Amino acid sequence: MSVTDLARELVAVPSHEDESAAGDLVEDWLADETDGSVERDGAGNVVARRNAGADRSLALVGHHDVVPPDDDQIEDGDYVVAERDGRLYGRGTADMKGSVAAAMVAFRDADVHPGTELVFVSFAGEESGGVGCRAAIDDGFAPDYAVVGEGSTSYSAEGVTDVAVAHKGRRGSTVLAEGASSHASEPEAGENAIYRAADAVDVVRDLDAPETEVLGHHLGGSVVVTEIDGGSAWNVVPERCEFTVDERTVPGERAALERAESVEGVTWEVDQDLPPMACDDPDFAEAVVDAAAASQDGDPRQVVKPHATDAGWLADRAGTTCVVCGAAEPGEAHTADESVSLEVIERCAALYRRVAEADLD
Repeated sequence: MSVTDLARELVAVPSHEDESAAGDLVEDWLADETDGSVERDGAGNVVARRNAGADRSLALVGHHDVVPPDDDQIEDGDYVVAERDGRLYGRGTADMKGSVAAAMVAFRDADVHPGTELVFVSFAGEESGGVGCRAAIDDGFAPDYAVVGEGSTSYSAEGVTDVAVAHKGRRGSTVLAEGASSHASEPEAGENAIYRAADAVDVVRDLDAPETEVLGHHLGGSVVVTEIDGGSAWNVVPERCEFTVDERTVPGERAALERAESVEGVTWEVDQDLPPMACDDPDFAEAVVDAAAASQDGDPRQVVKPHATDAGWLADRAGTTCVVCGAAEPGEAHTADESVSLEVIERCAALYRRVAEADLD
């Protein structure tokens, strides 16, 4: 089966509420089409291995869950898949079943370097905060190297598949201001929680955003207040007000959000912390760039991504040396007209195969 045919089959399988059917397809195809050992863990992850026991391990990493489809992307419970102008359209084409198909075909076709154990893994629950990846790591999944197939195409130039050596993380927080209620005609009898929240917003607004360098590339984060909620009635001094903060983090750095607690009555709590990623091995990054160059006419570069991926969990919790390299382009994931280039899917299959065949020593 060709990589484009496999991509079409994968995209057609709904996997926004229950990704088990997509996992079944991945598992069955690997069992039928490859000589690897294939297993399905309790979290729904599909893991296949070739050349087990080699000195080093390289994982080709994807995920088979997707975000809920747009109304036009589903019909009678099935995903609508279309092909036109050399692109495959449908929910999950870009994020990231196109690259999953490419990794599966590369896993099948590679003449694996004798010193490398080649691992394919498609995680469940990536769109829910990396649930599957974290479960696998907790069970001991820790490859030496990983190429995570999230999008890296058209970053340095239109149509070029680049290699991301770093990406931002996301820390979502809630800042709670508490006061004491009173009648609005006697505001001095209470403590206005909205005023306290406003003072805390000023603290957050004045914070420096985190920034760093990874392999010579600048990576800058951001800190933004995104929601605020407080008060119960027009004539009541509010006793409670809270606001949310979206922080895009960078490797090794965080904004000093704890300073919001310098305001009386204010507490800060982290709700979600998706880790950033930084490649810690320039030789591995260059090896993947070389594979990318050999697989296309363009001139691939090292780049950085603004979005968190499972590479963050692998680098942070498993100690895996990661890069991100895949078919999707900026602005395609999670959209109502999501699509991916069929030519680039084929390119990624060749790229991943070359990495698997390379000497990574």
